[in-house]
Formats: sequence, C-alpha cells, structure tokens
Amino acid sequence: MKFPKIKQVRASVARGGGADYHDQTGAHWIDDHIASPMARYPEYRQSRKSFGTNVLGTLIVEVEAENGVIGFAVTTGGEPAAYIVEKHLARFLEGRDPSEVERIWDQMYSATLFYGRKGLVLNAISGVDLALWDLLGKLRDEPVYQLLGGAVRDEIVFYATGSRPDVAKSLGFIGGKLPLHHGPAEGEAGLKKNLDALADMRSKTGPDFWLMLDCWMSLDLNYAIRLAHGARECGLKWLEEALIPDDYWGYAALKRAVPAGMLVTTGEHEATRWGFRMLLEMGCCDIIQPDVGWCGGMTELVKIADFADAHGALTIPHGSSVYSYHFVITRQNSPFAEFLMMHPTADQIVPMFHPQLLGEPSPVNGRLKLSDRAGFGVELNPAVELHRPYVR
Repeated sequence: MKFPKIKQVRASVARGGGADYHDQTGAHWIDDHIASPMARYPEYRQSRKSFGTNVLGTLIVEVEAENGVIGFAVTTGGEPAAYIVEKHLARFLEGRDPSEVERIWDQMYSATLFYGRKGLVLNAISGVDLALWDLLGKLRDEPVYQLLGGAVRDEIVFYATGSRPDVAKSLGFIGGKLPLHHGPAEGEAGLKKNLDALADMRSKTGPDFWLMLDCWMSLDLNYAIRLAHGARECGLKWLEEALIPDDYWGYAALKRAVPAGMLVTTGEHEATRWGFRMLLEMGCCDIIQPDVGWCGGMTELVKIADFADAHGALTIPHGSSVYSYHFVITRQNSPFAEFLMMHPTADQIVPMFHPQLLGEPSPVNGRLKLSDRAGFGVELNPAVELHRPYVR
C-alpha cells in the first residue's frame, strides 16, 4: 500500500489550567501530602506542585500527511519538548513515508543520544511516535491495535489508581492502588500512619479485593522492606516504584526481601529497551510499568514488552489512556490495565485527558471494549486552545 508522504510535524502546548491535564488546579487527591523524593524537605512535603511537577505541561504532536490526514498524540513535556520536536525531530519525518516507523524511531533516538537517552527527550520522541501510529491507522482506516497484530481478548479489565479503592470496588474495578502519604523522613509515626491507612482501607474493601501501594520513588531500601512486611497482614498485592528509578541493585534486593506472594513493580519512570533490560535481567521486579508516552512510544513499548515476556514478567503500562489501551488488548502478558481516577476526589470516573480529547473511552463496571475507529479512535477537542511556540 502506497502512503502519502509526511508534509509537516507540529508541536503545541495546551493553554489554560482546565485545558492542560498536566497542570491541574484546585484541591486534588493526587497532590495531598503524597510521598515523593522531595519529601525529605518539609517545605516540599505537602504538595508535589511545590517542587514543580506541573512546570512542563502538556505536549501535543501533530503529524500531517500530504493528503491532509493528521495523526496526533498527547503526552508531557510542554514547551521544552515542543522545541525538541520542531527544531530537531521533525527533520526525520517530513518528506518521508509514514510507514517507516522503525527507521524514523531509530534516527530520532540515535540523533539525540548526545543529550537524550531518557527523560524529556524520550517524552518528545514518544509523542512523535504515537502521532505517527495514529496517522498510520487513519491512512489504513484501521485502529492501532489492529496494526499491532489484533486483539487477544474482547475487552480490557482495569484496576483503579486513586485515594478511594473502596469506591473503585463499587465501580467494578478488580483492584485499587493507593498513594503512599508518608516517607522515611517522617519516621516511625509516618510508617504507622501508612500501615493504619492501608488497614483501614482493607476493612472497607473486604479481603478479596486487590490493594496496592504507589510509593512514587520516595523510599530507601530499609524502609521499603519494613513497609512491605508491615503490609503483609493487609494482603498487599504489590509495592510500586518504592525506590529511585536508577537503583536497580536496590530493587533486586527488595524483590528478594518482600514477603512471599507480594509483587514488586516499577518502570513508570524508566525508558527504552535498554533501561528495562536492566530491570529484567537483574531480577528487579515482577511487573514492569512503562508509560507509552515516556518510554519511547508504541514502537519501543512493543520491544520492551517482548523482552518482559521472555523473562516471565507482566507488562502493565502506566496510565496513558487510549495509548496504552490499544497496546494492552494485543498482549497476553498484559492481562489488565491501569485507570487513573482523575476526578479530584477519586469517586467518579472521568476521562483521563478531558477536555483535550473527544471520544476518549472510559471503563464501565471496570471493563472497556475498544471501538474499531481508525488510529487511536480519538480527536483533538477544537475548543482547547493550542499554542505552537516554535513555528518553523
């Protein structure tokens, strides 16, 4: 099949607090004294925004073909990532056949090695790659999951991440993941509060509902081991991202030390097949959790998941809405997915990228059937103001 060549790549940011998913305003469970790597400093303990988790904002990448068809994607990175896309990455797409996804990805990654490899640059590459997959699906009039080889199940089942696993259970989710509120700097009193909160939630959900803890890179090895053993009585299913991403040795030790049957998970802030190779070959975790908008995009996620499959590990992507849904439904080693409860009080289901996307699906009774709409099946909301800061 002959495709029209790529005419233009554009990178924009969303304007306005309500329009920018990555710059939430007002009271929100995700910003309520949640443990973080900065929690050792009291002045940055209450709110993640206080140390800048919202400074970058959203990145929207559009890839337009010569026939006017546009693929797009939403991820993080804001204006710095928009600069990288416009000033550096666009050259590897414009004038090219959009089906050359492997060649394009390799050139973007190889060309940015001297200042990239992870972080912001991989966010930018991921956004471009996802937009390219969306474009390919639209040009072929097929959903992305079909391009990936087709669905292996009829629907996706979800666990929910939020402050109210008890509500998540009533909404039909298979489990609930709580944010950890207190880190090592808050001592024994903080550890007790963490365990008391978990026990209280277990009393509300009953014994058979999955409960997990999201530690968001906030712990040291000793604290993580003590937390895991303290949580054993509550039937904790897994301990997530307990240590900083680069402490592969610590994760390997943690996996060996947790109670039998408790899982260790991580990878939300890891990138590329090389980073995940370290996690898998060193025996760091039972489940990897790459974010398709950060790890290198769909092209790289496929390689990461294949590597995990060969090592007997599950791949359960971090959040990312439709971008991960189209992947999860094609993989036997991704038997369920994460749904981020983005409502401020975590007791209502709202689309993750609202209001940026139109047609974004959300689970009903903890389950979701994907449509057969082309690409990722969503559209940019024309009511959201986009600003393209680096017009070439």
